[in-house]
Amino acid sequence: MPALFTTDNAPTHRRLALWQDIVCDVFVQLDCKSDLGGAFHGAITSSQLGRVKCSDVSSGRQRVFRTPSRIARASEDYVLFALGRHGTGAVLQDGRETVIQPGEFAFYDTTRPYELRFDNDFTQTIFQVPREMLHRRFAGSQNFTATTFTSDGPVQRLAYQFIASLADVADRLDADSAIRLADQAADLLAMAMSERLGGAGLPASTHRSALLYRLKAHVLAHLPNPDLGLAETAAAFGISPRYVNSLFGDEGTSFQRFVLAQRLEHCKRDLASPAHAHRHIGEIAFAWGFNDLSHFGRVFREHYGLSPRDWRQSRLPN
Repeated sequence: MPALFTTDNAPTHRRLALWQDIVCDVFVQLDCKSDLGGAFHGAITSSQLGRVKCSDVSSGRQRVFRTPSRIARASEDYVLFALGRHGTGAVLQDGRETVIQPGEFAFYDTTRPYELRFDNDFTQTIFQVPREMLHRRFAGSQNFTATTFTSDGPVQRLAYQFIASLADVADRLDADSAIRLADQAADLLAMAMSERLGGAGLPASTHRSALLYRLKAHVLAHLPNPDLGLAETAAAFGISPRYVNSLFGDEGTSFQRFVLAQRLEHCKRDLASPAHAHRHIGEIAFAWGFNDLSHFGRVFREHYGLSPRDWRQSRLPN
């Protein structure tokens, strides 16, 4: 990623003040302190991946604070995943503290106070995800703030490797690929949290969230199958159809409404993508599990206010 900001060319007496200004612009409203004075140095690179932002941060010794007064003056609602690349950094939030080593990651929630401590030079990749985007995949994330995710778990290791690799190519991705890969990264992060449930002893509400995430992952994996149904899905998990709908009810929806919404969203995305401009509308609809073209057209218009054809024409260049 190209450098968005570096202190190298700034007057030494202005470096820390400029650093705080740019950090607030790139991430969220923060206070930064360092005893390095004119020896302070820092650099940030950043790329937008749809609703997600991916940044590399390198800096000298400092402390970073997200305070209640900063939160009260701000509107940010993100979860920030910090991947250790070089050096170490501590995260403190919700009464927990952890240290991020290279090859590990942890996260913190911008809607609650936190502190970051860096005692020496460091480099981290920061993956900034809208909290709603993460919570619709895994609603129990508050139980894992300031908790280290290591390479001991295969999904945790895969999530780290995927996001680190994504950061390396983020500025070279087309918009459609960036959105898809950011979604896949969010899926992996939710799966990493689910992997941690094994020995975490979390409350029942969080176990419901984990099971709901697994149900959603099953739906997404089988979305192209027009025979995807409530009874078959419930049987695959060894639970009742009523319990499946109870879990989806925690988010104000049902199994069938979730399936329909996901199919429509995937069709909407493909219809707007130049990569799929050569495909017929019916081909796209059938590829995502619809088996009746008139039904697809009707529900698409109900959800988005335009027919599939009009939507495609409004999004693709002439």
